Amino acid sequence: MPTMPVPPPSSATPAGSTGSRAVRRVGADRVSSAAAVRRPARVPELTAGQARRIAIAAQQLAGPPRPPDAPVNRGHLRRLLDAIGLLQIDSVNVLARAHYLPVFARLGGYPRSLLDSAAWPSRPADRMLLETWAHVASLVPVTVEPLLRWRRRRGSIRWLEQHSAFADDVLALIAERGPLSAGDIERELAAPGPGRSGWWEWSQTKHACELLFADGVIGTAYRRGFERCYDLLERIVPAPILAAPTPAEADAKRALVELAVRHHGIGTAGDLADYYRLYVADTKAALADLIEAGTVQRVAVRGWREPAYLHADARIPRRVAGRALLCPFDPLIWERDRTERLFGVRYRIEIYTPAAKRVHGYYVFPLLVGETIAGRFDLKADRANRRLLVQAAWTEPGVDPGTAVVAAVQELRRMADWLDLDDIGVAERGDLAAKLRRELGGSAR
Repeated sequence: MPTMPVPPPSSATPAGSTGSRAVRRVGADRVSSAAAVRRPARVPELTAGQARRIAIAAQQLAGPPRPPDAPVNRGHLRRLLDAIGLLQIDSVNVLARAHYLPVFARLGGYPRSLLDSAAWPSRPADRMLLETWAHVASLVPVTVEPLLRWRRRRGSIRWLEQHSAFADDVLALIAERGPLSAGDIERELAAPGPGRSGWWEWSQTKHACELLFADGVIGTAYRRGFERCYDLLERIVPAPILAAPTPAEADAKRALVELAVRHHGIGTAGDLADYYRLYVADTKAALADLIEAGTVQRVAVRGWREPAYLHADARIPRRVAGRALLCPFDPLIWERDRTERLFGVRYRIEIYTPAAKRVHGYYVFPLLVGETIAGRFDLKADRANRRLLVQAAWTEPGVDPGTAVVAAVQELRRMADWLDLDDIGVAERGDLAAKLRRELGGSAR
């Protein structure tokens, strides 16, 4: 079967990458065919700094922040998602939901309703993003949907077969009355609730809905607060996408790996497998095909133990000028080993760590300044008092505190404006806290 076409990358050169150049075959010397037979091809080598700047540029973080009054429309959002591929969805809401934050880091202040209308519109024809399982629960461009069909019915068959009559009732009710939440369905069917309380203690109805969702039978029409409201997938996905042929599994995985290399710019096989949660063995097989096709090049990066893979369209900026607070689920840093390789920073999310054992805080945002992680900030929105709370502020070792605090003040003010919070409060925790408080003028923005 033919390979599904993948979404094209943004045609725009990442801002701030003046003097960058496209990479076709890094260090590929012209040799005669006879010479090529006599010796193995030399693997080109990149510096760690080059790899870092490639990754930053691929993630659309190379340019300086956009002006505060710069408009953001669906076109900006579409080009961004073509470039970075997906937005992770997570339940943590201490500052803002995770899927909104990477867009803010790259496009600046934008109306969150723009993302909502792209992901959960009233008309399927207007849907630009689809909620599905990709990295984890994610929003992806709707054009990627055919590439994810192969992974459905993996792990959900047994439960659905054991509860087939109940699952049929759930599906019939959604078909007749959808969109409906699991709670709506539970009430309509007078089904039992969860046996015990807890965030992940699902009722039989929730199990059925989530497995039918994973199965691709139903999807998320919209969210009520953070609660999914389910409808038949055929009433959610635009008709042209539904009508697109389903690629063979190997072709779909190859296309996903090509997208992962494009989104990351450069990465190891493990890095690339993680983007769409593929097996490393499948990723390596796809990479071999992509190398043969000239889409990807195998390279070495100084200091990296494993081979790296570089997209043919990647750019190596000589400098980057970005500045952003990165949420824990940002694609640039969500793979923690890669983050440590790229930036020399050991970063772990501490949400599930007991408070007394946390090193940096609960919901910690690394601060990217150029190509350096300059600091970390534990952030919370106090919505009742309209304040952005900096619960801890830390400088990274070797970073000038003055540089870190100036960038932090700019980004914190930008974030407070976006979240419609009136001022910024800084707690005493962290080596940068006192200096940050002075720069902000106490708690005033």
